[in-house]
Amino acid sequence: MDHSPHLANNALCDAIDATVAQQLRRRRVPGAALAIVEGQRIVHARGFGQARPGGGPPTPQTPFYIGSLTKSMTALAVMQLVEAGRIELDAPVRRYLPWFRVADAQASDLMTVRHLLNQTSGLPTSAGEVCLADFDDRPGAAERQARALASLRLARPVGAAFEYSNANYNLLGLIIEAAGDQSYASAIESHIFAPLEMRHSTTDPAAAERDGLAAGYRYWFARPRAAPDIPVAHGSLAAGMILSCVEDVAHYLIAMLNDGRYGDAQLLSTAGLAELHHGAAEFKAYGLSLGRYGMGWNVTAIGGQKLLWHSGILPHFFAYMALLPEQRRGVVLLCNADNHWMSPVLTDIGTSVTALLAGEQPAALPFVGLIPWLLRGLLLLPLLQAGGLAATVWRALRPRLSPGPRLTGPARWGLAALRSSLLYLLPALALKPLLGQRRGYLRLYMPDYYWSAILCGGLAAVGGLSHAGLALRAHRRRRNHG
Repeated sequence: MDHSPHLANNALCDAIDATVAQQLRRRRVPGAALAIVEGQRIVHARGFGQARPGGGPPTPQTPFYIGSLTKSMTALAVMQLVEAGRIELDAPVRRYLPWFRVADAQASDLMTVRHLLNQTSGLPTSAGEVCLADFDDRPGAAERQARALASLRLARPVGAAFEYSNANYNLLGLIIEAAGDQSYASAIESHIFAPLEMRHSTTDPAAAERDGLAAGYRYWFARPRAAPDIPVAHGSLAAGMILSCVEDVAHYLIAMLNDGRYGDAQLLSTAGLAELHHGAAEFKAYGLSLGRYGMGWNVTAIGGQKLLWHSGILPHFFAYMALLPEQRRGVVLLCNADNHWMSPVLTDIGTSVTALLAGEQPAALPFVGLIPWLLRGLLLLPLLQAGGLAATVWRALRPRLSPGPRLTGPARWGLAALRSSLLYLLPALALKPLLGQRRGYLRLYMPDYYWSAILCGGLAAVGGLSHAGLALRAHRRRRNHG
């Protein structure tokens, strides 16, 4: 496969580079790598920023964690086994994993391989988030986590609607092992990495480290901080823990654009690829329809053209890839920083590149630019709480120190309501998620929110005790003067 830099449109590539460089600076992304494919060639590849503190920019061969870009590779491995006669898409999950079950026995029997691929199984998002914070690194971690679903209640009936959950793809990894008689890692390496000449891709973090893995950063209040010791959720390998580089993902995109073929290797039939790229279920987020989802791809349109894309989110790495099948173009962008809330901001960089490739002008969603400011605003909450607490103590002592006019009527009640909200209501709302099963995920993927909530909760406790103490003191004083 020819990897020589053949720029079909120098002006377009220059515009893309300028857009990426500007947005990376604006969003404080330490380092990123970009590759663009057209037809059967990589036509552009470039690194930006720093691959690690004090280092140079990443190269096209620098490994990154690619997060949920892994899902479409897992789906491809499933479809390869379908074409080999080892898996049936509409067969129940229990055919391949007889021990599998959720709390509802009937739902356990109804759930099929296709439901898992299209994320319509009814498994809730939270079940996949819990797995991402489970750092069991012993052999069989994925199966132990899957067996723990036996008491799980589904979010909706099987097949009723789309709900994104890493648990779906973790189960698919186990099905690949059961039907293919080899480990998930071996299946991916022998049937995808090898034929696509993905020489810098691996399922083993230690191998990626030896190959020059980029250093990851985690955003705190929209500012990146080096995060060299983030643990790996080994049980979620099939959902989002593959490591690769833009050159290798570009090889993968070339196969996706050329009827499943890369060089002399045919990974999947044309019909199989069409099944893989078929949007089967409506994809909604925050009440907005974002197209359809199917087998590891979001399927939508841009400028009247079909668009397939997916992002990958980890605490310290971000990934984005997209296909424009009608133009036979694709793009991959890998960044070495992220957190849960910054992912839409980084996705906007990828969608800007895709728009330019499609001949459209990038159009950012209005709320995306507000996210960094909202994250910085988290720092104000404990300051406001502390101010409210200080004001409460001051008012309690003021009659002795400096008698003066007091607010009365609606103004008094309004101020009291605001003070109570700052001291009690907001912290209560912020702390609630930390008390559930998602707390490990929140600590890992939203560290700024997690620790802000704890600090606010602590201040709320101090505020509550202070209020109680001051009220008791005032009561005693009134009684003594009565």
